[in-house]
Amino acid sequence: MSAETLIQRIDAVLPQTQCQRCGYADCYAYAQALAANSAELNQCPPGGDETIAALAQLLQRAVKPLNPIHGIHAPRTIAVIDEVVCIGCTRCILACPVDAILGATKLMHSVIADECTGCELCIPPCPVDCIVMVPAAVESVEEKPARAELGRRRHQFRLQRLVRDRDERTQRQALKNAPAAATQPKLDAHRLAILAAVERVRVKRDQSTKE
Repeated sequence: MSAETLIQRIDAVLPQTQCQRCGYADCYAYAQALAANSAELNQCPPGGDETIAALAQLLQRAVKPLNPIHGIHAPRTIAVIDEVVCIGCTRCILACPVDAILGATKLMHSVIADECTGCELCIPPCPVDCIVMVPAAVESVEEKPARAELGRRRHQFRLQRLVRDRDERTQRQALKNAPAAATQPKLDAHRLAILAAVERVRVKRDQSTKE
């Protein structure tokens, strides 16, 4: 089994909340660390004992209890924004790993409940404490894989969007700077023309003096 295949198989076991409680940037980064044997398999609170057991079987490691340093396992929750209190600062939007929050600057925000993973990353940056976590609908065993796949796809889409946004900002800045850069050669050519004219006058003056 190739390293990438192992990473993908590990990633498929994880709940895809992208909550970072494991100590890594997202579920895929945690999967990479597990594949490299540089992380323990008991660092995922959302996955709990079920995920630990699945990882232990896949990686042929001993089952360990969830490490409380990373949090405790609890029923899934989703974020809800008090739209009356919300000031539209967009900080929660920037923090959401799956783009599950709608809104704009100085306008109220709202959470897309079906896409929220319950990661809680939106809570710390909120300056007015208008976000709370509420119990999510209980899922069947069959629904969990679909929920995880949605979280994975939403997170991947967000990463792609961030790269696209960065590239667009770079292009806009380049276009903004283009006129100044385009003018520089013209200025140089103008300067050279002046110097050439001055030189012609000097030569003509010298010739007149000699005559």
